[in-house]
Amino acid sequence: MLTKRIIACLDIKDGRTVKGTNFVHLRDAGDPVELADVYAREGVDELVFLDISATNEKRKTLVALVKKIAARIDIPFTVGGGISSTDDALSLLDAGADKVSINSAAVKNPELIDQIAGTFGSQFLVLAIDAKKENNQWVVHTHGGKVPTEKKLFSWAKEGQDRGAGEILFTSMDHDGTKNGFANDALKKLNELLLIPVIASGGAGVPFHFAEAFAIGKSDAALAASVFHFGEIKITDLKLFLNQRSIPVRI
Repeated sequence: MLTKRIIACLDIKDGRTVKGTNFVHLRDAGDPVELADVYAREGVDELVFLDISATNEKRKTLVALVKKIAARIDIPFTVGGGISSTDDALSLLDAGADKVSINSAAVKNPELIDQIAGTFGSQFLVLAIDAKKENNQWVVHTHGGKVPTEKKLFSWAKEGQDRGAGEILFTSMDHDGTKNGFANDALKKLNELLLIPVIASGGAGVPFHFAEAFAIGKSDAALAASVFHFGEIKITDLKLFLNQRSIPVRI
């Protein structure tokens, strides 16, 4: 059985790590380079950096940050935020990122998935999907969860896979920052529908929530932010907890 991955996510705004609840009420969580170094030493499997303030003007700043992170850590990390072309992806991969994540730009231009996957390979591309349950349907949102779209979670994830995405990072906006557990029913359905790995995001509060995401949600990886940033869950303790429950993780 493949080992399950624990991923720490760092939302970046103006060069700092921030964290909110339900995508709002952001608060400072520290320096992203220092946090990355700490997580790597604690044994996290991967890192995800999402620049939520990404603009063309700040592209050089993000590239510089990626270079600093790559110089400090030796575990895989994904970078997303404002990527709207293969050139954007190339600049981040050249700076040291292992994978890139796209979200709003892919919804606007689905062929971007084909272009990036076709140029660099599916293994370099993560399709991030932010969705919220409305009228019993998971509605995809863009622009940091601010803008609802006509796309629905399951059909969009399947389209993303078919276009060449190597992984799906699904964040439940309803669960984000609540610490009440992941959206396991939706995760289970995604994992039954797709052939590519699914990363659970949104709702981690205690170690048991990760166990549920793997056992019930059938997720390949589980991602969290604030519980790691503010020391509520230690990576080493989490992995021991999961190992004791026969969930395969890299110790």
